[in-house]
Amino acid sequence: MKKPKKVTVLGAGIVGVATAYFLARQDCQVTLIDQNPEAGLETSFANGGLITPSMSDPWASPEIPRFILKWMGREDSPFLVRPSALPGLLTWGVKFLRQCSRNSWIRNTQTIFRLCSYSKESLNKVVAETGIDYDANLRGTLHLFRDQGSIDETTRVAETLSEMGMSYNTLDFKGCLDLEPTLASQKDSILGGIHYPEDESGDAHLFSQQLAKYCASIGVEVRYGETIRTLEVKNKQLAAVITDKDRIESDSCVVALGTGSSALLRPFGIRLPIYPVKGYSVTFPVGAWNGAPQVPFADTGRHIGCVRMGSRVRVAGTAEFAGYDKSINPHRIDNLKKYFFELFPDYPDKTAAKAWTGLRPMTPDGIPYLGDTPISGLYLNTGHGHLGWTMSCGSARLIAKIVTGQTTDIDLDAMSLVGR
Repeated sequence: MKKPKKVTVLGAGIVGVATAYFLARQDCQVTLIDQNPEAGLETSFANGGLITPSMSDPWASPEIPRFILKWMGREDSPFLVRPSALPGLLTWGVKFLRQCSRNSWIRNTQTIFRLCSYSKESLNKVVAETGIDYDANLRGTLHLFRDQGSIDETTRVAETLSEMGMSYNTLDFKGCLDLEPTLASQKDSILGGIHYPEDESGDAHLFSQQLAKYCASIGVEVRYGETIRTLEVKNKQLAAVITDKDRIESDSCVVALGTGSSALLRPFGIRLPIYPVKGYSVTFPVGAWNGAPQVPFADTGRHIGCVRMGSRVRVAGTAEFAGYDKSINPHRIDNLKKYFFELFPDYPDKTAAKAWTGLRPMTPDGIPYLGDTPISGLYLNTGHGHLGWTMSCGSARLIAKIVTGQTTDIDLDAMSLVGR
């Protein structure tokens, strides 16, 4: 009988947990390690919750340099660059700007959309196999616009994605209101929107925790509260993972550490241009309030999303370039609260919001690193940026195939370390 392959997965966020699941399904002997006491406590904890192939367009676009300059230094800016972050941002920023041409935008959008679509299918596969409940919402996503600039941007993205196979419906304000009646307070400012019926949403943290428990039930060794120190490499071959508690011999290792991936791999000559872009959210309990929205929506001009998650409503958005600083900027939280109360002035408790911030692992082109490395047995599944929830199950399914020597279902050249 063939001995099962020993695979260690580093990181128990949504990407790492999904990776452990698909590897276990391939009959690997899997160990999942995270420094936190539970799964999904970093970027997966309170993100926007959207599972959106409709947001496959990368941040690096022809319009974004002008947009960033316009908002430079403003606390209410969707993109805020802290002066203290500039030294560490220089190399990444140059690579980002090189991706802002029209041709690069289209090429990168195609790659991201292919992965996002495959990933949504893979998520549905996991749910069918496990029966996990994660406050899923299958009503699609409504992208709102309030001005001509937002109309132009939203329409351009929709038409581009439509050519790739994405379905959408263009709505006037009445159509938006028919779809989501709680937008009535915005009748004087919303011009219309685009509805993507194939999008989904749900609680990434809840999904991570439920899937981690399921992984443990099918034989995955889940090790929380354990800090990864380094990798043991002999003759360019992975030998073991070294933590603060143990030496774990491994045939293979998948790095799914998000913003922590670069520091771990740098001593081995692997340099990943992954920058920690801070995002924020506020979550409101629904309680007895009967005015909560049902359809998730994204406000294009304001770069904010609003999602109903079971008994909660979450408002999330903004991007702050501040290095690895995880402190909460109260101005950013206040902006999200202001947005929520503008939409829902009848919400009964102005003090109920729970604030959160997390670091998105952003690559310059918006494409994650997925595949092998110059070190035999060492693999990457990291750098998913603001689409980690959307891309997680597809990335995990693909890396499990790579680790076990199978042919992948989609081409990964644009996602590989070697190809970039």
